[in-house]
Amino acid sequence: MVLDDTLLDDPARLAEADSAGLLRATAMAGAQVRATTELAAELELADRLDVGRPRALVLLVRPGVSRTATQLLAALLSPACPVPVVVSDTVPGWIGTLDVVVGHTDDPGDRELAASLERAVRYGATVVLSAPPEGPVAASIAGKGILLTPRIPVPAELTFPRALTAGLLAANALGLLVANLVDLADRLDAEAEKNHLAHESFVNPAKALALRVAEHTPLLWGLDPVARAVAAHGAHAFAMHAAVVCDVSDYRQALTRPVLHRAAVGSTTERDIFADPTDPAGLPQPRVLLLSVRSGPGPDALRHEAEDLLTGVDVLAPAEEFESDEPTRAAVLALRLELASVFLGLAAGSIGAAAGTRP
Repeated sequence: MVLDDTLLDDPARLAEADSAGLLRATAMAGAQVRATTELAAELELADRLDVGRPRALVLLVRPGVSRTATQLLAALLSPACPVPVVVSDTVPGWIGTLDVVVGHTDDPGDRELAASLERAVRYGATVVLSAPPEGPVAASIAGKGILLTPRIPVPAELTFPRALTAGLLAANALGLLVANLVDLADRLDAEAEKNHLAHESFVNPAKALALRVAEHTPLLWGLDPVARAVAAHGAHAFAMHAAVVCDVSDYRQALTRPVLHRAAVGSTTERDIFADPTDPAGLPQPRVLLLSVRSGPGPDALRHEAEDLLTGVDVLAPAEEFESDEPTRAAVLALRLELASVFLGLAAGSIGAAAGTRP
């Protein structure tokens, strides 16, 4: 990766490099939340899901951001959810009238999903689907399920806020989770403003994060299950926009890999600023990012333990910046990682105008 770090603090060049408008589209996360919430209200989603406690909540996983959004929703629901939460690629064979199915896809022609949803509605399950309005997928639940179509046009790789909002709306309506969608949209707007391309890197958290990750191998280690799910989305974003491969792990699991953990400890110690950033084998050094969403005695104790071992480690903990519920903290952290990945991709030339000029 050849990084042009001067690009990040030159708004005019940065805007020119972002020929596809990815920064603007990413910053529309709050708008996606509001649009999806408004559509759900128009479709009377809350009333239609007022059917009592379901036998099971089935969360469908499809390629793209559907996977990371579903993993995050499942983590937010656990461990206190009063009904079984089943994460599956397709609708299980035992689906019935007492079950609720929630899913997101950006592929209107996903025939495997369409056939699966047809089976769900045929057996009387309640279906909430976030998907485009045309194609076999939408047709599979026409007149029988609740279809939340996109109202904010963004590339498929940036629909994570819409996918998550659809799941949160369903969980709220079923009484399985309490998420403040108004606050969520406002916080996402505030995060986008904080990370505006005109703000210099020393006051722009996403730019600063991009520079910290550059020319390193990011180790995205979650201090709680929700943070671990956000880390998975961050890894997806870094791979998608910046061609950067990340390690994703629960911090306790990371402790069971002694060689990598030892390298991580070494990477957080004081280094010579003139030292070669690569190791003797020419490989990028690891950069540990500890992610924290939940708070309380358990998560806080684990964080203190990690900070004692990893001196000077980067900790991304939204709870230190603002007060809000877990879904909002998780979504804001996911957005910061997405923006950092776009900034890094633009500075490295893996996306944007520079990428288009490469052979």
